[in-house]
Amino acid sequence: MKVVALVSGGKDSCFAMMRCIDYGHEIVALANLMPMDDSVDELDSYMYQTVGHQIIVSYAECMGLPLFRRRIRGTSRDQRLNYAITPGDEVEDLFILLNEVKQQIPSITAVSSGAIASDYQRLRVESVCSRLGLVSLAYLWKQDQTFLLTEMIRRGILAITVKVAAIGLSPAKHLGRELADLEVPLLELKERYGINVCGEGGEYETLTLDCPLFSNARIVLDKYDVVLHSADSIAPVGIIHPLAFHPEYKNENSSRSSSNDNVVSNGLHKVHEVEGDFVLPDIVKCQSSDLPSDAEKKLELCISNMGGELFSLGCWIQNPSRTSKGLQDDLASVLRRIELQLSENGFDWSNVLYVHLYISNMEGFALANEVYVKFITEKKCHLGVPSRSTIELPLLEVGLGSGYVEVLVAKEQSKRVLHVQSISSWAPSCIGPYSQATLFKEVLYMAGQLGLDPPTMMLSPGGATAELEQALINCEAVANCFNSFISSSTILFVIYCSSCLTSTERVEIQHKMAHYIQQEASNVHQTRRMPNPIFLYILAPDLPKGASVEIKPVLYVPENAEDEVQIRESRPASKISKQLNDSALQVYAISGKICTVLVSVTNDFVKKSCSETDVKSGNWHRSERNLQTMATFCVVFLNKILSENDFSWGDLINLRFYYTTNLFGSADTLDKIFTEAFAELSLVNNCIKIGETPRYNLVPVLGSGRSASMDDIITCELFASKL
Repeated sequence: MKVVALVSGGKDSCFAMMRCIDYGHEIVALANLMPMDDSVDELDSYMYQTVGHQIIVSYAECMGLPLFRRRIRGTSRDQRLNYAITPGDEVEDLFILLNEVKQQIPSITAVSSGAIASDYQRLRVESVCSRLGLVSLAYLWKQDQTFLLTEMIRRGILAITVKVAAIGLSPAKHLGRELADLEVPLLELKERYGINVCGEGGEYETLTLDCPLFSNARIVLDKYDVVLHSADSIAPVGIIHPLAFHPEYKNENSSRSSSNDNVVSNGLHKVHEVEGDFVLPDIVKCQSSDLPSDAEKKLELCISNMGGELFSLGCWIQNPSRTSKGLQDDLASVLRRIELQLSENGFDWSNVLYVHLYISNMEGFALANEVYVKFITEKKCHLGVPSRSTIELPLLEVGLGSGYVEVLVAKEQSKRVLHVQSISSWAPSCIGPYSQATLFKEVLYMAGQLGLDPPTMMLSPGGATAELEQALINCEAVANCFNSFISSSTILFVIYCSSCLTSTERVEIQHKMAHYIQQEASNVHQTRRMPNPIFLYILAPDLPKGASVEIKPVLYVPENAEDEVQIRESRPASKISKQLNDSALQVYAISGKICTVLVSVTNDFVKKSCSETDVKSGNWHRSERNLQTMATFCVVFLNKILSENDFSWGDLINLRFYYTTNLFGSADTLDKIFTEAFAELSLVNNCIKIGETPRYNLVPVLGSGRSASMDDIITCELFASKL
């Protein structure tokens, strides 16, 4: 990509440019924000480093690139973590600056910044990039600061300190010193006082005078004053105010023009002063505000019990031969119907924690996203957009439309999301309105993770197991942001496998998963014994980006890590359980909090439950009586497990029945049979309270199960919570 680099003069923004080049991008322009008054060194800004700004004019000449500069007119008006467009805010100066760069150089598609740990700065850069249709590149984000400091020095960044403001740093002793000379002292101060060795806590600021990107010249600081801002005895604050400087050219072909000259040697690269004022953007009426049609109001809905804090809502189009108009129209109808249902119950998209997006053809993934962003936006979700997983399913084959959506809704708006849109070396970015993970009531719902190499956003080479390994690394990076670990905190792993994989490759994936969990668990200090997570494998026709595998973890993240938690691994001893092999049942229950169940209905069950004639003929699934037997077993068995773990159907959050399309006909038939099974359970056992009739989603798949063989006939996935 062609990149405009935000430069403050500091080491971080310069090293960020170098990392962009490492990953094949091209820096084509520079952008800088400076104070209104040249004599002012430092502003009271939450966003911008301005100390040493007088020297930035030389960067255009040193690098042979156009430099766009704007004087900062705004202030930090919106100081919330998640920024909203605010007239007069300093963020709008960045917007105006980058908008001008984009107008002058239309080929630019990305913006580089040196953010390392500040969510405040990163989110504001991402907000501006999103408004301008640009990609944020933040290759230093979440990187170990000791490693970064060492790499900056090793790779030839010559930077001096222009501000010190931390215990152990003295203006008289440390101002104007080269970064390389301060490496050892900084590391010692980290050990002694816990300072950020890259200065992310405001401990110090730097000014880069030379680096490998300065191909034409280096900067020589001829004269400066030391300004003492605070004579505090513990952490005195001092800055350098440049008085005179000049470029020192590196070869005879370099420009001989003055650093105050706007034009460098080739006559094309200039320093551009960007003027202009903030203009409130037009608010475009989005498609989702349109009212659903009468036909859309009749779309099939599945709403779980709404008595608790959480409930799930599924919507799909039935009999698509009469109503389906293609993926875009189908998905718009489904999302509009969900939006209406949320509104009727006093909720909106900001209440949604998670979205399962099922589409009939992955070739329409881009079109599906176009529809999706018209309904679910950051503006509508003030606490953050929901997390999401997307896979292709054989929807049309069972009489459903091209789009099928299931959302997890919280009545209370207290979720915490992680939504990083910048491309970095940390974990795959979410360039769009969905978050990497959403935490609510001690449960972390993670977006589907592909085996993408974070800095390139390309699938890891080496086949399915290499993709799986990278996906697990990505999951771990996200989990760590919530002070958690995939290996020791995961309740449930859903592993989506593409149908392009061979049976051998799927087995290798299963072995890799088991080995990873076992190995990582032994490396992580655990304060309590945690059982192995539940594994659910789903065979899908296709996955985003043509991936071989996608992982969707659900984690338990207790608010107080020191609390004693009772873990119950349940295996009901009821007679009906004898119809199952031990391996066909997985239960993960945290007493009084969570109950997750996976039940596999296998061929062994069919042989025991159906007539010998049906089994031999292979027509058992064509018998409604046999299907009723299977459905009755599922609901009775799930009821037994809930009861033995002190849960009821009123605690149900979601219930999915995955069924293989080659064994069953339309979804209508199966839906009718399961509905009757629950009705019979209610009448016979009287275990379902009024208003708590379980609702479920029927999910058509190519295969499912607790192992990578995915040879279950039906797999039941249940999640109940009292949180």
